[in-house]
Amino acid sequence: MTRNDPSPGPLTDPRGEPIAAKTIADQTYHQLRWDIVSGALAPGTKLAMDMLTKRYGVGMSPLREALVRLTGDALVHAEGQRGFWVTHVSIDELEDTMKTRTLIESEALARSIELGDEAWAERVRESYAALSAFEAQLDTGGDQVFAQWEHANRLFHEALVSACGSPWLIRMRRMLHQHSERYRLISLSHITPERDVHDEHEAIKDAALGRKALKATRLIELHLDRTTDAVRMALESRQRELDSAPTKRTSHRR
Repeated sequence: MTRNDPSPGPLTDPRGEPIAAKTIADQTYHQLRWDIVSGALAPGTKLAMDMLTKRYGVGMSPLREALVRLTGDALVHAEGQRGFWVTHVSIDELEDTMKTRTLIESEALARSIELGDEAWAERVRESYAALSAFEAQLDTGGDQVFAQWEHANRLFHEALVSACGSPWLIRMRRMLHQHSERYRLISLSHITPERDVHDEHEAIKDAALGRKALKATRLIELHLDRTTDAVRMALESRQRELDSAPTKRTSHRR
């Protein structure tokens, strides 16, 4: 399934309701973050300030604020006085990210199952229903539906852990989700779908709402392991293509 830089659409709150960015820097941060996560700004890209001011139509001050925030997210890195770059991707970093996300998300889910009230259960049901609606349209809906599915998928995973009682677990899980999302989106053109992700989500939802913590956390582990395997294979395929691409030779006239 190949996607071409799907737009994330308007900014939304945790329930998916549209919100306005508080400042120009907030809006720039969200736009720049999406362009990095989606691969529109490729790993290793030099983030030249003049290029970015034209791309986003903003001044230097909000742009620098957005870049500093993205550095904190580990999506951008700074090199002294030389400027900012989009963080590179690698298979080792993918596997480290996904293993850490699995640990954090499993713990947060187990706590939510123990502590979650009916309002939590309703959030899980509603977010799953929204996700399922987009999953049914994925094969024929195009890039906009895919972008909406990405958003719904993020909200479903957030709903599952939302009752864990630990703001730090929620923050760390969200950051790790953001990085795993980046790997998936960068690798999409090399992935051949061989999974029924809808069934995986349904099984996780049923176990969580059934208060079966051990089963739910095991299903989350399997779900994230399968994602890791698919993205790893995609990155390997991408690297093979780069390695086999003809190298440009410089001719020297004497």
